[in-house]
Amino acid sequence: MSSVHLNVERKPSEQRLATDLYRAVWRWHFYAGLLVLPFLIWLAITGGIYVFKNQVDDFFHHELKSVTQASSPALPDGQLASAALATHPGVLVRYTPPPSSTRSAEALIATTGGERLSVFIDPYSARVLGSLPDGGSVAWTVRKLHSLKYFGSVARGLIEIAAGWSILLVLTGIYLWWPRGRSGGVISVRGKPEKRVFWRDLHAVTGVFVGGILLFLALTGMPWSVFWGAKVNQWANGQNYGYPSGVRVKIPMSEVKLSEGDNAAWSLLLAKVPQSGHEGHEGHEGHEGHEGHEGHEQSSAKAERLATGLPPSLTLDQAIAVFKRLGISAGYAVQLPKGSQGVYTASVYPEDIRQQRVIHLDQYSGRPLLDMSFADYGPVAKTLEWGINVHLGQEFGVFNQALLTAACLGIILLCVSAAVMWWKRRPSAGLGVPPLPSDLRVQRGGLAMLFLGGALFPLVGLSMLVMALADRIAFSSRNSQSKSY
Repeated sequence: MSSVHLNVERKPSEQRLATDLYRAVWRWHFYAGLLVLPFLIWLAITGGIYVFKNQVDDFFHHELKSVTQASSPALPDGQLASAALATHPGVLVRYTPPPSSTRSAEALIATTGGERLSVFIDPYSARVLGSLPDGGSVAWTVRKLHSLKYFGSVARGLIEIAAGWSILLVLTGIYLWWPRGRSGGVISVRGKPEKRVFWRDLHAVTGVFVGGILLFLALTGMPWSVFWGAKVNQWANGQNYGYPSGVRVKIPMSEVKLSEGDNAAWSLLLAKVPQSGHEGHEGHEGHEGHEGHEGHEQSSAKAERLATGLPPSLTLDQAIAVFKRLGISAGYAVQLPKGSQGVYTASVYPEDIRQQRVIHLDQYSGRPLLDMSFADYGPVAKTLEWGINVHLGQEFGVFNQALLTAACLGIILLCVSAAVMWWKRRPSAGLGVPPLPSDLRVQRGGLAMLFLGGALFPLVGLSMLVMALADRIAFSSRNSQSKSY
């Protein structure tokens, strides 16, 4: 039974052209599925789990992240960080104050043994609850599996190629699904599971409902890709379309990128960190966040100041007091200054994208050097950040999670039904590649359109070129064509 459903009233030449076009599209749909299906199943499983990242970590790391609220107030953050360092000696890299009254504090420590540990502390007793390797929670492990980060840049490049082919898969699938005057297999499934038509219809109908979301996920996953995403980020942030124009203010900037110290938002991956200590040291004392500090210095601190030419740095408690006064949202993390020119950096990327914020403080005066929020982003950055937020299941709460979970299950069903459908129609020997068009000019025209799209995604375009050459070499003979679908 042929899947080419055409209007019998067409002229022979029109019908032949329509048949050839269908075959060309079907052939590339087959190749896209051949390349993408294993990746799609992997991405759907890991992505479906990561959508519930907070619930996953709360389940697996409950004893580290949750505490019982005490009647007494929480202890100072500096004391909690000191307790973590006493248990795991080293250098405090990042500190996250308790985001709520029932949550622990977290201190990232570069230990003397060469490890990077996230240490969790009870804010009411300063008792160390335990530790995890940096980025070693179950949710972060799933995220790195999702992006194939564990397997290097080559594997991540394959994910980028798979995302591009997924776009092709959806667009060609819509063309193949288009009713063309028929009713069966459009929004209903015919036959029984032992029949091939059942799997064909199940695949087509599932694709109609899932295809739009799959297309969205492929496009919104691209910003994090190893090649295309990096180039687009560089382009956007070389103009006024990306990260806030505030990073271009005329203050001394270091060569350190914000992303080197923490997991930054996509729009801030290339943002540089400013430098402390360029304000004229004798005038520091009156700046915001450091009022009256000079009058309370001990003689040893004064001697150190005279020896180095720099005022003493703010303590962690003093820096956090400034961040709180500036109104940063709960759940923020504080990066500690690196060296004499380093800054205190507070960053927060909550589920409410409008609350994204990064603040850099001069470590001596406590004066905000840069204060960037989502409202400051350029139009490209805002659009992509919104898409990423939906992709992560954060923008619309439970509805967002439920929609993506259903989509991931649908994608798995789409892949399984495609595999079963192919298995049932494959020839006894051979791959079962759909037939070539009788007029090869149709195939060449389709290739030209594919390569035009591939120019937007270079790695994908290169893979399409390789596939086109392989197709030409392996299936140049008409006798190699498979039986009709």
